[in-house]
Amino acid sequence: MKTRITELLGIQYPIIQGGMAWVADYHLAAAVSNAGGLGLIGAASMPGDVLRTQIQEAKKLTDKPLGVNVMLLSPYADDVARIVVEEGIKVVTTGAGNPSKYMEMWKAAGIKVIPVVASVALAKLMERGGADAVIAEGTESGGHIGAATTMTLVPQVVDAVSIPVIAAGGIGDGRGIAAAMMLGAEAVQMGTRFCVAKECIAHDNYKQKIIKAKDIDSEVTGRTHGHPIRSLRNPMTKEYLRLEKEGASFEELEHLTLGSLRAAVVDGDVKMGTVMAGQIAGMVKEEQTCEEMISEMMEQASKLLGR
Repeated sequence: MKTRITELLGIQYPIIQGGMAWVADYHLAAAVSNAGGLGLIGAASMPGDVLRTQIQEAKKLTDKPLGVNVMLLSPYADDVARIVVEEGIKVVTTGAGNPSKYMEMWKAAGIKVIPVVASVALAKLMERGGADAVIAEGTESGGHIGAATTMTLVPQVVDAVSIPVIAAGGIGDGRGIAAAMMLGAEAVQMGTRFCVAKECIAHDNYKQKIIKAKDIDSEVTGRTHGHPIRSLRNPMTKEYLRLEKEGASFEELEHLTLGSLRAAVVDGDVKMGTVMAGQIAGMVKEEQTCEEMISEMMEQASKLLGR
């Protein structure tokens, strides 16, 4: 299935794996790339030397295109931005900010820059700034979210920019891929589905929490302070929402969740940890290899699109 995105990135299938903090390490990224998609290492708040090691380990496992997700709010963002150049990474996705300060350096190195956007205005700003494509992420996604749904955001972004658009949020199978294409997207980004990949290092408790999730198990915390995060309902989200309702300060709520994503992903604490996952979690039913997932999804999508 060729699109401007598959051509731009040199990948077989229009599927990009989300750069999820603590989850998207080199094992998962390499496996997705080997299966024909684009694997991303989630730099999140990694120090530069840790990211360098991650990239080097990924290259031992794959010779296919590979990318890094750069969280621009990271205290190590400057180091990370430089290291992706030094290590020969050719695709960077960005979140939590504007990548303009790094754009000249990345472009000079031949890096394709693809920011995540949650609005038409931001998509236009990124296009003017030299982005090669944008990821239009709907509120159905896991982790930090915007307000617009994928169904409404994607076609409006497609109409507003001339660069290719990648759809994200609420996509977990071939039907979602086909729907995204019908909305005008030229690829999809998926996170939650890949959390349960056999190659993913997430704790089994984390994976099982997603696999056992029902359609109503998604919860959003942090709306009152303007930092909404989608995760799966558990005692921590219940306590967070209780404190929010009582008017707790941002600092108090931050203290409750400090280190909670790592606690869930690495240590398997799915009660007081943050189990970030999108609304699609209710559709994820089994652990599979990345190759099995991508093959199954592309077969389904191709049939629906008549290709």
